[in-house]
Amino acid sequence: MMPRPIQAYIDLAALTHNLSITRQYAPDARIMAVIKANAYGHGLLHTAHALKTVDGFALLELEAAISLREAGFDHPILLLEGFFSTQELALLEKYRLSAVVHHNEQVAMLSNCKHRELNIFLKINSGMNRLGFPPEQFPDVFKNLSNNPAISQITVMTHFATADGAINNARFCHQLQLFDQITRNTLRPCTLANSAAIIRYPETHRDWIRPGLMLYGASPFATHTAADFKLKPVMTLVSKIIAIHHLKKGDIVGYSGSFQAEKPMQIGIVACGYADGYPRHAPTGTPVLVNNQICRLIGKVSMDMLAVDLTDSNDIKVSSPVTLWGQGLPVEKIANSAETVSYELLCSLSTRVEMVVSKNDFQNHSTHLHLQPN
Repeated sequence: MMPRPIQAYIDLAALTHNLSITRQYAPDARIMAVIKANAYGHGLLHTAHALKTVDGFALLELEAAISLREAGFDHPILLLEGFFSTQELALLEKYRLSAVVHHNEQVAMLSNCKHRELNIFLKINSGMNRLGFPPEQFPDVFKNLSNNPAISQITVMTHFATADGAINNARFCHQLQLFDQITRNTLRPCTLANSAAIIRYPETHRDWIRPGLMLYGASPFATHTAADFKLKPVMTLVSKIIAIHHLKKGDIVGYSGSFQAEKPMQIGIVACGYADGYPRHAPTGTPVLVNNQICRLIGKVSMDMLAVDLTDSNDIKVSSPVTLWGQGLPVEKIANSAETVSYELLCSLSTRVEMVVSKNDFQNHSTHLHLQPN
């Protein structure tokens, strides 16, 4: 039985290439690779294996962290949202997991803790207003945790809200200055830099950097593609044309008739829809690569299919190859067209899409494939 033609190719050679580029940006910092959300939709374990030369991993899910330990990874592993109950502290000790501490309830859980050798990352809210202690609380919290016998090491951290905005924008500069002011008398390792800061602000690199999106070959900046930073896409989402139609002037395409042909047209139907992870709100005009030719999406994306305009294209037929994003079509372009971000597209890949993992360059995937479910 022939499978549905949509597949996601995961190019592990591109992943290791992007790691080498990351090292070039911050040669003196330790790298904590962010592999949350199933490694941004790329698959946790094979991504971690490809990144095994990093200094540590960061994710959210306790179960995923434990799976890394059970798979033999001995790296520091950080839980970015920390722990949610005292029961989890035993697992932190057992599996040697580090945890972000960002609110007083966690401090209280640690105060009567019988476990030992816990490593924590103490988070300061320097202006993101998401997680972290207010600056005025930091000295007391830091003192409390420093005197806690359960804790063996403290790393201080924050997270930038606008490192991907205009260069040296006021909010970014305020966050950096505030963090440095608060921690100036704290002789502890620290971590500040996400992908955008790694690329743009070397002064933020410090002891640890936390690359995420750049490792997967996507740009953290709306004004640039990954290629501008010599990064290669790790995920390429591909499918095929499964039907071709010839339209008359006035014919409609898709639900609600939101697209109406203004002239005779040829369109193709692609086996990919929002149930596969393609953005439902992608508008007419979003680029789609069909047989190495840029075409435009037309009409509304449906659950399992989308339509593309083939009127001005050549040598396209049923079964012609289609790239939705990745090699040859940067995911940033789809995200910009759909008014979203690359993170969402990569993380939204459906489990029904077959994942094909290759240790070789994408161009060689036809002869070097290793199949692995998402």
